[in-house]
Amino acid sequence: MTTDSVRWGILATGGIAASFTADLVDLPDAEVVAVASRSEASARAFADRFGIPRAYGDWESLARDEGVDVVYVATPHSAHRAAAGLCLAAGRNVLCEKAFTLNLREAEELVALAREHGRFLMEAMWMYCNPLVRRMKALVDDGAIGEVRSVQADFGLSGPFPPAHRLRDPRQGGGALLDLGVYPVSFAHLLLGEPSDIAARSVLSDEGVDLQTGALLSWDSGALASVHCSIVGGTPVTASVTGSLGRIDIPAGFFNPDRFVLCRDGREPEEFRHDPAADPHNSLKHEAREVMRALRAGETESPLVPLEGTLAVMRTLDTIRDRVGVRYPGERDEPLLTPA
Repeated sequence: MTTDSVRWGILATGGIAASFTADLVDLPDAEVVAVASRSEASARAFADRFGIPRAYGDWESLARDEGVDVVYVATPHSAHRAAAGLCLAAGRNVLCEKAFTLNLREAEELVALAREHGRFLMEAMWMYCNPLVRRMKALVDDGAIGEVRSVQADFGLSGPFPPAHRLRDPRQGGGALLDLGVYPVSFAHLLLGEPSDIAARSVLSDEGVDLQTGALLSWDSGALASVHCSIVGGTPVTASVTGSLGRIDIPAGFFNPDRFVLCRDGREPEEFRHDPAADPHNSLKHEAREVMRALRAGETESPLVPLEGTLAVMRTLDTIRDRVGVRYPGERDEPLLTPA
């Protein structure tokens, strides 16, 4: 980095883009300088809302803008490969929303592009950057609950979502798994790494996307993880990790917790809480700060959200979809998984 401020471009103008931009403009070392949409009117309205100087009605102009240090890609995940790939090929660094791509093949292509051009690339898995989640992970790594035996996590919305909604649209990578299930799966990966075996079942919609999915992940250590996601039923959205010496429970909103409870055998439960003096509870600032820290350090990936970890999660998501028979347009004429 050659300037004190990191100059951000925003690609897409939906709800998550607005939430992220609202947090960015509140950071003294971040500057939002450009926004792009496929609609010039949408880009201009977004720019006016947040005081952004440049608005583009196409993605290419943002990708070519040399006054942008890093682009935040906030399109539906069906467009992540195209949008992030365009930016990386043009020399921009990229923070890309989750699910990272539709499938592992597309994810591998983005990682290869980033490495070819020497650009920074990170999945916007804000859960991994959350200070409380990091504290929980450190406690587990330090042996606070002994050897991890099981992980449970769920994320379900009650809906109902009509067939035209993006969550029901195969062309937009619809279904519960990629939109919601990426959180429980990523939580299990954070604690145990990539599983050695996966079993899964889904209930599919008439459009062919998963309305709800349950998966049992297993590891050679003997650990198991039960993960569930749904767009037809609101779930507690909680998580827990159980070890040989205790357990950690994370209440509703486990991916962005305001507290968790450590229960160790023979001891009183300990509660760990979010520090409201540091940031608002729903802040996306933690992942933005991690991106800017890495850019200033000259790093091309984050140790908190490493690219190999992102690829491993995508491999697990692909395996689950292969088990339950979900395919998106463009995938149906080729195998989802590469034979071992």
